[in-house]
Amino acid sequence: MTLPDIALATSATKPSPSRAKERGGADIATHIVVGVDDSDGAQGALEWALDEARRHNARVTLLHAYLLEVAWIDRADIDRWSDAERRAAENALAQMVHEVQAPAGIELETRVVEGNPANVLIEASQDADLLVVGSRGRGGLTGLLLGSVSQRCVERAQCPVVVVPRAS
Repeated sequence: MTLPDIALATSATKPSPSRAKERGGADIATHIVVGVDDSDGAQGALEWALDEARRHNARVTLLHAYLLEVAWIDRADIDRWSDAERRAAENALAQMVHEVQAPAGIELETRVVEGNPANVLIEASQDADLLVVGSRGRGGLTGLLLGSVSQRCVERAQCPVVVVPRAS
């Protein structure tokens, strides 16, 4: 994807912590956080982030956040369901890493975090130079331009945000 194919939000409220200067004085990302799940939008975001990392020799953190939504069960059930959800997320992330063509020499970290995906990504943006998300994820309102997670990240992230649209 080229720059016209993506949207770059630059409303970050503070400068990124590890900015490096590119020749010509432009800031470049040395740490890219990409939000991933099992959606097509996340796959596009990952591919874009890896291409950007290759061009700037940046390290990449793949971050999968999940929210355990349960009601009226006991603590033992919550623990079992949380463990099962974490294992499923870790397996899906491992499969995604296996399938993607990561550029040689790029440091790739994977993280699975229980919590509201938007909040987890916004928190991770505090230590990132760039946050990359898909425009639409797993939510039910598929006709919208931005999903709720990408919208909240654009509004509240502490670094620039790239929103990668779904492939046509």
